[in-house]
Amino acid sequence: MKHDVVIVGAGPAGLCLARALADQALDVALVERLPVQALAEPGYDGREIALTHASMRILRTLGVWKHLPDHAVFPLHGAQVMDGSTQHALRIDSALVAQEQLGCLVANQQIRAAAWQAVSQVPGIAVYSEAKIERVHTDPSEAGIDLANGERLQCRLLVAADSRFSETRRALGIQADIHDFGRTMLVCRMRHALPHGRIAWEWFGHGQTRAMLPLQEHHASIVLTVTGEEAQRLADLPEERFGREMQERFEQRLGEMSLDGSRHLYPLVGVYARRFVGRRFALVGDAAVGMHPVTAHGFNFGLASVERLASAIGTAQRQGKDLADDALLARYQRQHRLGTLPLYLATRAVAGLYTDDRPPARWLRTLALRAASRVTPFRRALAEKLVDDGHPHRVS
Repeated sequence: MKHDVVIVGAGPAGLCLARALADQALDVALVERLPVQALAEPGYDGREIALTHASMRILRTLGVWKHLPDHAVFPLHGAQVMDGSTQHALRIDSALVAQEQLGCLVANQQIRAAAWQAVSQVPGIAVYSEAKIERVHTDPSEAGIDLANGERLQCRLLVAADSRFSETRRALGIQADIHDFGRTMLVCRMRHALPHGRIAWEWFGHGQTRAMLPLQEHHASIVLTVTGEEAQRLADLPEERFGREMQERFEQRLGEMSLDGSRHLYPLVGVYARRFVGRRFALVGDAAVGMHPVTAHGFNFGLASVERLASAIGTAQRQGKDLADDALLARYQRQHRLGTLPLYLATRAVAGLYTDDRPPARWLRTLALRAASRVTPFRRALAEKLVDDGHPHRVS
C-alpha cells in the first residue's frame, strides 16, 4: 500500500497530525497496535492535560475541540508554587497577562476520544489497527514499514509518534537523552471539602512533590510524586485510608479528601531525542520530547510539533518540493528544538533543585521562591509562558 505519509502511533499527537495532513489533501496512514474500539472509546488513565491558548487554537483548527463536551473542560485561572510547610507561595495569575484564564484542563481520555472523532470524519486517512511492526526502513526514494501480517506500507515520509519510549525512533537509529528521575507519579481524582478557586498547585516537600489540578468545584486531579515503592503502597491502600493519608500529605489545606475513581502509576522519565528528523522521517510528540510534568508543557509541545511539521509539509506542497525535503525537515527540527530545549533543560534543573532535600538546596529554593514572588516582571514572564500567546508555531 502506498501513502503520502505513514504515522506510527495513534495517540493524541499522531491523531492530530493525521487530521492536519488530511486537511492538506494528503493520503495518510495511521499504524497503531491497539484495536479500533480502544481508539474510539479510550479508558480513563488518570492524566489531566493543561492546555495553553495556543493548544486550544490548534485543537479548534483541527476540528478536535468541538468534540470535547463542555463539562469536560475546566478553566485554569492561576497557579502557585510552594515549598515545604510554609504558607509563602509564588503566585501566577491570568490577570498578569490580561487574560481571563491561563488555560484549561481536559482529561487525556477526552482529548484522545475527540481527536479520534475528528480523524474519523475526514477522508484520506487509513487506519491499520492491532498492527505489529516487523521492520521500518528509509532510503533516498521512499520510506516504509513491514507489518507482521505481511503487509508493506510505502510512503514519502515516515513519522514516529509512538510515545517517549518510541520503538520506531530506536529502529531508525535515533539516540535520545533519557533521564530517569527515580520517582513514580501516582495520579487520581479526589473530592475535597475546601474550594480550590481554580488555582493549580505545585507543592514541593521532603521526599515528595504534590500537585493539585482544579477540576469542577470541590474536585481535583491529584499528582503525588514519590518513590516507586511508596507509590505502590499508596495505590494498594483501601480507599478510606488512602483519603486520610492524602489529606495529611496536603496538610488539611483542602479539608477532608476522598478518592473519586481509580489510581494510576507512571514512572517519571524525561526524554529528548538527539535528532527530530532524518532521511524521509520525522519525530513528533513525546517521541521527540518527553517532558517532566512540572511545567505541564508535554502535550502542548506535542501539538506545537504537529503544527510545525504540518507547516513544513504544507510549504513543500506549495513549492512543488518533496514532502521529505531535507531543508524543510531541517528547518522543522531547528524550530522545534528552539521552542522546546530551553524549557526542557530548565525543567530538569528545577526538578533537580526542588527534589534535593539537603539543607543548602532547601535554603536556596526558599530564597528563590521568596525573591521571585516579589518581582512582577518575572511572574508576568512565567504567566506568558504558561498561557502561550496563541501565535502559530510555523516553519517559515
